[in-house]
Amino acid sequence: MSFADFCNTTAQKLAKMIRDLQPNILINDRLPNCGDFETPEQFIPSHPPDHAWETCLTINESWGYNSDDCNFKSSRQLIHTMCEVAGIGGNLLLNVSPMGNGQIPPEQLERLKDIADWMESHSESILDTTPGLEPWQFYGPSTRNGVRASRAGGNRIYLHLLMKPYETISVRGIPIKRVKSVFVLADGTALTYTSRCAIMDSILNSNPLGELTIDVPESVINPYVTVICIDIDS
Repeated sequence: MSFADFCNTTAQKLAKMIRDLQPNILINDRLPNCGDFETPEQFIPSHPPDHAWETCLTINESWGYNSDDCNFKSSRQLIHTMCEVAGIGGNLLLNVSPMGNGQIPPEQLERLKDIADWMESHSESILDTTPGLEPWQFYGPSTRNGVRASRAGGNRIYLHLLMKPYETISVRGIPIKRVKSVFVLADGTALTYTSRCAIMDSILNSNPLGELTIDVPESVINPYVTVICIDIDS
């Protein structure tokens, strides 16, 4: 038996023992060929895995407490990562590393508070969502939440603006005649928009796909990520 075969056989035996003890358990891919989900570490995959997955990320560069590691990711970077992961259908596992006395380092507490404050008014665009638009349709992460939107009789798309827009943003390939409203998720501010499509599509098609141009004034910009909702009539 080769070493690879030995490792695979051992992993299969261990997985069977684990599932016998806890049938509903989830095993990650660190147990070779036995995982229920994949765990890319410290990066977002360029293409989402075919199976369930979560990005495993540290707040600085160390999994455990390291007093010499002062290379902390900014709150903006962490929130951006969370939005990008949600936009391609993954989960984010964010590591916290307590000090020897059990306390969380103040740098990590600061970033966790910033994330919590942002999530207080934006969690709807992250939790229980599915991937939204294709990259060519909108230049940034986007998600959908059909459960929440269905209560209002439609489908809701969340656009995550990772960079400050130059006055407007564009969304392409959506049913422009079914757009019910466009607004800022954090406070419900309604946004003005215009739409366009091919002339013949407008004449011959009652439900044409086209381009939406949304006005985004300076007053609605969030310092971390601005989230804009598009409600589409189902």
